[in-house]
Amino acid sequence: MGSTVITIPADVELALPKNIQNKDERQKFSIFGIISNLTLRVLDQKTKQDMRKLLHSIKVGVALVLVSLLYLLDPLYEQVGENAMWAIMTVVVIFEFYAGATLCKGLNRGMGTILGGVLGCSAATFAQEVGGMGKGNAVMIGSWVFVMGATATYFRLVPSIKKRYDYGVLIFILTFNLVIVSGLRADKVLEIARDRLSTIAMGFAVCIFVSLLVFPTWASDELHDSTAHKFQLLADSIEGCLENYFRLDKENMKDDSISSSCKSVLNSKSKDETLANFAKWEPWHGKFGLNYPWTKYLQVGELLRDLATIVISLKGCLQSPRQPRSGLMQLIEEPSEAVGLTLAWSLRELGESLVKMRRCNKEAVIVPKLNSMRLELSSIVSPSKFGPIENVDGLAIASFVFLLTEMIEKLEELAKVIEELGELAGFHTK
Repeated sequence: MGSTVITIPADVELALPKNIQNKDERQKFSIFGIISNLTLRVLDQKTKQDMRKLLHSIKVGVALVLVSLLYLLDPLYEQVGENAMWAIMTVVVIFEFYAGATLCKGLNRGMGTILGGVLGCSAATFAQEVGGMGKGNAVMIGSWVFVMGATATYFRLVPSIKKRYDYGVLIFILTFNLVIVSGLRADKVLEIARDRLSTIAMGFAVCIFVSLLVFPTWASDELHDSTAHKFQLLADSIEGCLENYFRLDKENMKDDSISSSCKSVLNSKSKDETLANFAKWEPWHGKFGLNYPWTKYLQVGELLRDLATIVISLKGCLQSPRQPRSGLMQLIEEPSEAVGLTLAWSLRELGESLVKMRRCNKEAVIVPKLNSMRLELSSIVSPSKFGPIENVDGLAIASFVFLLTEMIEKLEELAKVIEELGELAGFHTK
């Protein structure tokens, strides 16, 4: 049996960020402090989310009361009649939690209704002219229903259309069929389409007024804040992993918060894509203008999920039965913790630059520190500095160092994307 030869550095001097060099600062990164901070943040977020849900419920109630006035007030009812039901249906269907989602569904419903109504009226008129009022008319209308229904359904399955205009195509199919089939039994096709469109427009106007002007909940703010929060979650998770890895009493380790934080980041892809889609529909508000680079947020999210995967793999080192001897653990503890603290500091620095919309000069601040950490890690596994040790010890240490190196590379990619985002979004320099 051969043996793996790895060197353990006897002396390691590591340059840490100034704000984490002293011992008192290091004590702040204990696993119990991390769990407490995470718990407080979760409770605070849950309270805010509950308040937002309550506010949204009240806004929906107000919108329904306003649109119900079309039924409750006789002068209004005399103008719209039974078509007032379409206004109520519009409010119920399109009023969403986020303002961008409401605007997206409202515009989709409007475009689908107008296009479906116009084509439905045209098809009904054409059928009456060509087929007359007998069976020929019914055959023509049936043909139009088949052709338009099949064509619209096919386009609805196209990924690019389904992503942003699925609801609009669905409303187009519904409106077209209602208008053209109504034209078979009624002569006033244009009047029917006009009345329904006007009441739908009333419901849409009420939704837009309440959703966008009364304590609006912006999808863009949610995406921006949630993306920045992931940096903090992963920074805490990395610190927690290293805290656990070098604990002597590993049976009583508490790593549930590490798993939950990483899983929340891993499971955020669908939510991020939905929020980015809604954010593109929102008007200029606050710090977010038109044509804001929301796709960059999706790139940041992908890199953060990759990093979360590495953190979970690092956590697997804690649970592996193949651990290096305690003497070797003590030799690599100081440089490894220094690398972990620098990784966490870099993540917080990037997250803070995103929160404050401030340009982060990665070449002057973050990259030099990451390069220094890479050199330190390479020195840990340098054959010239290790003595001969057992295969199990070498494999455990090599796996641990490899995962830390992967984190450094992923952080460099993150810093690059954040810098590109700052350029496209016009982040301020200081």
